[in-house]
Amino acid sequence: MFMAHALAAILAALVLPGVSPANAQAEDDSPPAEFAKPKARIKNPVAVFSGLDKITGRITTFDVYIDETVQFGALQVTPRVCLTSAEGEAEKTDAFVQVDEITLDRKIQRIFSGWMFADSPGLNAVEHPVYDVWLKSCKTESDVPAPAG
Repeated sequence: MFMAHALAAILAALVLPGVSPANAQAEDDSPPAEFAKPKARIKNPVAVFSGLDKITGRITTFDVYIDETVQFGALQVTPRVCLTSAEGEAEKTDAFVQVDEITLDRKIQRIFSGWMFADSPGLNAVEHPVYDVWLKSCKTESDVPAPAG
């Protein structure tokens, strides 16, 4: 074991002049500065969804403010957070969403609670017998008036 450490120290001194054997290993293991820490994701106040009514075949796009609920058919869609990548990062848009169904006997039943990904709409879209809902994007403002409060 001593021989391996001694050999590594000698090789480090030969290959990397000016670098002491004691810190040669530490410098090799440190990541480049651009990989050290990812940029923070951007929280947006509006999530944009598309919904398909399978009976009529109509696709509707609608904006929903964070922590507000919009009804699409028998579904109530409530985004809790909508995140986009920081500028200069690979484009990613995702949202944590809760979807409830209003049943025929007027009870509310949660049918989805989880992350939706705009770049993979089929991965975590809500698939209901009559309605499908998926995340399209996030944005900072909407033509829909902001909720009072």
